[in-house]
Amino acid sequence: MKEFIKNWGAFLVIIAVFTIVRFYFVTPVSVKGHSMDPTLADGQKLLTLKTDSISRLDIITLQEPDDPDKLAVKRVIGLPGETVEMRNDQLTINGDPLEETYLAEFQALFAQDQLVETYSYNELFQEIAREATNFTDDFSVVVPEGYYFVLGDNRLVSKDSRSFGFVAQTAVEGKVIWRYWPIPDMSFF
Repeated sequence: MKEFIKNWGAFLVIIAVFTIVRFYFVTPVSVKGHSMDPTLADGQKLLTLKTDSISRLDIITLQEPDDPDKLAVKRVIGLPGETVEMRNDQLTINGDPLEETYLAEFQALFAQDQLVETYSYNELFQEIAREATNFTDDFSVVVPEGYYFVLGDNRLVSKDSRSFGFVAQTAVEGKVIWRYWPIPDMSFF
């Protein structure tokens, strides 16, 4: 019996530690869809940290409101109690402009050809882009206490708080901390 414990003890401890870390601290997820382009691409692999410390511009995973068994990946824009407005592609929080440097690439492409060439892989996306007058439609919301307002970086086609409403803080599964696949795109957030 001592031989068994000696041989398998370390292995069982490693499995136990891995299981605890996986279920209580970090979770691997895959990006599904194009709502976070160009920041995160379809099929990329991420590691999320389970935390209550969420800040503006953090990328989070959340339960899809329409299908709680699915995870969505979105960017936190509005925090509880804030007024979030979009006017003529300028985002403001409580009246102060918010610089969104992560959107510069897509905004420049939108200005050139409304992303029609970028969306060559999807006719519906091309049609949406051709008909759009702004990269992001105008809106104004006040985020209730206990909730976040989230957007996808690919504003023309993202299904986010503009369509499914505010995200309860309790619906947040984790904060993206690391893109580990594909290896050339590996980065920390």
